[in-house]
Amino acid sequence: MPDGAYYLAGYAVECALKACIAKETRRYEFPDKKRVDLSYSHSLRDLVKVANLEIARNQSAGQSREFGNNWDTVQAWSEQSRYQRHRLETARQLVTAVVDRRYGVISWIKRYW
Repeated sequence: MPDGAYYLAGYAVECALKACIAKETRRYEFPDKKRVDLSYSHSLRDLVKVANLEIARNQSAGQSREFGNNWDTVQAWSEQSRYQRHRLETARQLVTAVVDRRYGVISWIKRYW
């Protein structure tokens, strides 16, 4: 089921980034409205910015070509992918870019949450 695998792999990254954003909100805090509004996005590039991880992402991509390639693969994902067909190889590439233990995007995000 490459279509579902592709969509859900990207969605996992979206959820992980939103978890980073949510972690920064303290209990009983009245969060900044602009930051909240920006959090209601499916764009992984925008969510990295809202999570204040853009500099760390750039540094990691500069230090590791493998991570940089994985991020490039992942950032091409869109919530609109659920309406598209995906080849098995394309889905495998995205899933690998997301879950690779050493250079995967989820492993990288876990360092910050």
